[in-house]
Amino acid sequence: MRASRRRERPLTVHHLNQLLLVCSLVLLVAVAAVRISSRSGLPSLLVYLGIGVLMGQDGIGHVHFDNAELTQVIGYAALVVILAEGGLGTKWNEVRPALPAASALALVGVAVSVGVTATGAHYLTGLPWRQALIIGAVVSSTDAAAVFSVLRKIPLPARVTGTLEAESGFNDAPVVILVVAFSTAGPIDHWYTLLGEIALELAIGAAVGLAVGLLGSWGLRHVALPASGLYPIAVMAIAVTAYAAGALAHGSGFLAVYLASMVLGNAKLPHWPATRGFAEGLGWIAQIGMFVLLGLLVTPHDLGDDVWPALVIGLVLTMVARPLSVVACLTPFRVPRSEQVLLSWAGLRGAVPIILATIPMVEGVDASRRIFNIVFVLVVVYTLIQGPTLPWVARTLGLGKSGEAADLGIESAPLERLRGHLLSVTIAEGSKMHGVEINELRLPAGSAVTLVVRDGKSFVPLPATVLRRGDELLVVATDPVRDAAERRLRAVGRGGKLAGWLGTDGAEARG
Repeated sequence: MRASRRRERPLTVHHLNQLLLVCSLVLLVAVAAVRISSRSGLPSLLVYLGIGVLMGQDGIGHVHFDNAELTQVIGYAALVVILAEGGLGTKWNEVRPALPAASALALVGVAVSVGVTATGAHYLTGLPWRQALIIGAVVSSTDAAAVFSVLRKIPLPARVTGTLEAESGFNDAPVVILVVAFSTAGPIDHWYTLLGEIALELAIGAAVGLAVGLLGSWGLRHVALPASGLYPIAVMAIAVTAYAAGALAHGSGFLAVYLASMVLGNAKLPHWPATRGFAEGLGWIAQIGMFVLLGLLVTPHDLGDDVWPALVIGLVLTMVARPLSVVACLTPFRVPRSEQVLLSWAGLRGAVPIILATIPMVEGVDASRRIFNIVFVLVVVYTLIQGPTLPWVARTLGLGKSGEAADLGIESAPLERLRGHLLSVTIAEGSKMHGVEINELRLPAGSAVTLVVRDGKSFVPLPATVLRRGDELLVVATDPVRDAAERRLRAVGRGGKLAGWLGTDGAEARG
């Protein structure tokens, strides 16, 4: 024992310097690669996976890494951060109308997708039922980051974006439960027992997430922290607390963190722009680190025999299982066929399936390495096919209309001691606020436009000053009228100077 301890190489400052250099270079390359992915229309996850593969044992880095358990742990931690960032950015008023449809997709839709995909995997590729069920469950989870990295430049109906966003946030929880159940050693005696366990875990996770989110938002609104930089840290700590508390209570931690983050994101917390930027940065770091690690775990020269099964299973999933689940779940809600087609094609797979594919490896399932390889190839190939074509599909279906009025970008910074708020308003390219005079905004008493920035120059506006697209406004509002002022600004952005009289209001806004 003593001899083995002497042979260990402790982490020294020199090793730390090397590790920091490699990690910083990887981050810089990944950040630069986002520019490439945004121009090509490919989700950035493929770029990060490629970096990991290049660093791996078959790439130029020749790094040997095969620790599936460490990958799973880091992947879970990264997924918690990604779900927290996604929940903080979810607009409740956009998700609320789509909540029943999204919940159906996340529960009934997952069941349909697992059953159809597993059946195709068993009969078309000859996989044993257990392996087929695991793969069917693993690939049944959609990824919001992958979807919106492609669709972010296309204005879609709020129901479509709300459904996609809520579904991707909700379906992680039941899928994780199914994968763990199929990967454990004991057989499942009764299907209704599994359904009962899923329902119980989801109920516990939802209760914990809502409770933690409500308590955390109440505390942050009533306790003044001494520094603005503490608010982002507190928000992320509350979100992680929801995950840990939900998991320790034998519930769905993933559902808990998403719901808690959504509550926090819609609570109009102090210093929200700084909090949102901090969470977004952490989300990027989590995605980059997770995908690079997953790329390191894969061994490209072992993928040859698994390409054909991956293509067949992916075809069943994309062309049969996903459309069937969408039609079965959304037809009762009278969702138009065009939206159903887009939702079917927008079921991109990303982080979650590859992370979940490590669970069978950790549990010692037979042929678990093959399961991981099939899922890896499926995600890469079908993301390459679906990602670049999503904008074209949206435009073909008439759902990506560039002429729609763009919403305003509004950020709020509280002035605690003065009992007021500063609203920073950016007039987007398609906003109908273009051409409106300051006095035609008809802001509520207690609020006023105090500064306009145009073409890099700032000036104090007059009541007759005409606003233009690209202008940035600084609006001061007292506490009682802060929400009313934002609603009025968004209403004018959507409906122009006659907003309100024409039935256009700012009710869809979130602070």
